[in-house]
Amino acid sequence: MSNYKTVFFTLGILQIILGISMVFPIIIQIIFDELDSSFIGASLITIIFGTLFFLSNLDHDKKLSLQNAFLLTALSWLSIAVFSSLPFIFSNLNLSITDSFFESMSGITTTGSTIITDLNSSPKAILLWRALLQWLGGIGIIVMAITLMPIMNVGGMQLFKVSSSDASEKILPKTKEITLRLILIYLILTFLCSFFYNICGMKFFDSLTHSMTTIATGGFSNYNESIGYFNNIKIEIVSMIFIILGSIPFISYIKFLSGKKNIFYTDTQIKSFIKIIFYSIVILFFYLTIFNKSFSDVSLRSISFNVISILTGTGYVTQNFDDWGSFPLIYFLILMFIGGCAGSTTCGIKIFRVQILYLFLKNQLKKIIYPRGIFIIKYDNNNVNEKFMASIIAFIYLYIIIFFIITAMLSLSGLDFTTSISGAATSISNVGPGLGELIGPNGNFSQLPDFSKWILSFGMILGRLELFAILVLFLPSFWVK
Repeated sequence: MSNYKTVFFTLGILQIILGISMVFPIIIQIIFDELDSSFIGASLITIIFGTLFFLSNLDHDKKLSLQNAFLLTALSWLSIAVFSSLPFIFSNLNLSITDSFFESMSGITTTGSTIITDLNSSPKAILLWRALLQWLGGIGIIVMAITLMPIMNVGGMQLFKVSSSDASEKILPKTKEITLRLILIYLILTFLCSFFYNICGMKFFDSLTHSMTTIATGGFSNYNESIGYFNNIKIEIVSMIFIILGSIPFISYIKFLSGKKNIFYTDTQIKSFIKIIFYSIVILFFYLTIFNKSFSDVSLRSISFNVISILTGTGYVTQNFDDWGSFPLIYFLILMFIGGCAGSTTCGIKIFRVQILYLFLKNQLKKIIYPRGIFIIKYDNNNVNEKFMASIIAFIYLYIIIFFIITAMLSLSGLDFTTSISGAATSISNVGPGLGELIGPNGNFSQLPDFSKWILSFGMILGRLELFAILVLFLPSFWVK
């Protein structure tokens, strides 16, 4: 067990930080006269466990092996989900352990699916805690995607190693410096988002919580109607802008600040991301104009907002898109799978993998026409070798397989086809709302059987940690020294 001391030492630090972060909901409890023992008790338990882990592993090896990196990634997110569920368990919402864990996992993975039926009258401390979980999960996944995932060679993420062999691409040589700059950028974007929400009509508390969930592309809201509660075009514009800013690779911000001023115009992922948003809005606009007789109820404003929200996995809603017809629902399902950019707070397959898969298929067609031809796949000025290509294809293949497995397991619990397939998609893609009356834009996940909630929770962490980071732990060879 001595080989894992570094893992448990780090887990102890994370739990202590999590416990300390519960002070903020306690402050809100005092301000709004809602003080009870829920967060105080949860904070003490979390800090005590974290301290025990910390003190019992002080003699840890400072070097983190590849095996330990995988183990730390999985256990850190799982342990945070467990301990962050305590405030929900201790609250007066009367949530079961299953519901509390589901809400916690949905928060920390920035999924945004909720089991709380009456958000409008929920305690302010709980609302802040939900937002804070998504905010922490957002910065956590950014740091992990840029520092750990490339080293772990998970699903092609090695493409985004910051320590490039090209001297011109050496942005920041030190991981600590990168992390600090990422956190600073994240804080600035959150502050700006909160500021603009406030001046556009949100109350301070709402602007604070919604800024956290917007930048994290999480989608938790303080109201059952989500962003639609405000019915304010200015708020929706601010939301769309900052959702997009949260969906851009955060390493691009660092490159921009380091002198590469044209990065937002030249980055292959960013350009494709913007194109997908634009074309999706145009396609749905013309479809609803031509084929949907009730288009008077659907505006370009609503289409734009929901396209951006679904593609990025944010999950905010302003209108029940279930009423738009079959084609928009299928289209939104596809957008769920695609997701945003790698190195951002978004999830899904990621745009770069879709791009590389397209280049691979195009290359295969060329080989059929020119059997003796030699074709090199290049992505963003980088050669895509066979090993790298294999990891991309393996990831997408596994993603689809797991999606069908989750769908099948949800159907076994008695859920209908639409709920099962959209529930699987929204969990593994970390989107939030599904499709249909039960878990659609106007519903929530409270009516699902406990078995379904545990399946969906597992799907959330699988999707958030790029599948392999979790599944590798189930291989016996992983544990062989």
